[in-house]
Amino acid sequence: MSLLIAIALVLLSCGSPVLAEAPAHRVLAQDKGHIVLVEADGSTGWEVECRHNSHDIHLLPSGNFLLHTGGTRVVEMTPDKKVVWQYDAKPKEGYTGGVEVHAFQRLADGNTMVAESGNRRIVEVSPEGKIVREVPLKVEHPHPHRDTRMVRKLDGGNYLVCQEGDGCVHEYDPTGKIVWTYRLDLAGRPRSDGHGPEGHGTEVFGALRLKNGNTLIACGNGNRVIEVTPEGKTVWSVEQKELPGITLGWVTTLHALPNGNVIFGNCHAGPENPQLVEVTREKQVVWTFKDFKRFGNSLAVAHVLDLPQGTIR
Repeated sequence: MSLLIAIALVLLSCGSPVLAEAPAHRVLAQDKGHIVLVEADGSTGWEVECRHNSHDIHLLPSGNFLLHTGGTRVVEMTPDKKVVWQYDAKPKEGYTGGVEVHAFQRLADGNTMVAESGNRRIVEVSPEGKIVREVPLKVEHPHPHRDTRMVRKLDGGNYLVCQEGDGCVHEYDPTGKIVWTYRLDLAGRPRSDGHGPEGHGTEVFGALRLKNGNTLIACGNGNRVIEVTPEGKTVWSVEQKELPGITLGWVTTLHALPNGNVIFGNCHAGPENPQLVEVTREKQVVWTFKDFKRFGNSLAVAHVLDLPQGTIR
């Protein structure tokens, strides 16, 4: 037995730490005119044309896909690309301006929540396509492209709403009353124009309510991810240039894993940077996704598959 082999066996027998392999995540995402499910080995598992720059995307427990295929359109599509449910947002009564959809969610009761920018409301739509609930939103700087970004209905029945143009995250109760607010700031840096890492602002993209009651926020062109307490105190963050070799641009998609890891989207950051990043609570990078052949610099949203039960997204 060689000396090197003998040393290796001794180390293993003594419980020496062994580095874990990087996770093998599959990714469902939209950009460059299509939606693609990329397998862990890099092959294409599923693909469909989609020329709309999506801001939300879901793989349902049934195996169907909930997709954003037009500015006002949400569809449920089977793996064989048959549309089995569809909702088109239209101007509400008394409103004649533009309408855009930037967020949606299939709820436990089978209804689908849709956030309608322009209409400044959240609706819940039945499987038959009927609006069964409407929640008005309070918007300080109304604009059909900027009223909302990511919106999620919470387990308790409230709604966590990212309002891009207002630079804040509101929690609404079912009557439309704001019960909690976090307003983004510039974190000590000057505001600057641009969609890439050169741009800096408070145009928030995503937020998730964690099990501990804190809120995880993808700060959009704030170029960072933060976790804040109910009192608004920042207790964890990943800053623009804090991760070795990675610069953050427009921070978008969020997944909070049960082990504490966070996956976030890094949109408009350029081909030298990954489009998705997974970090530990100690800010160690454990996985990145970068595919500038199938996707481009506008990959705003992704659904990472094969994550543990209890993942919040």
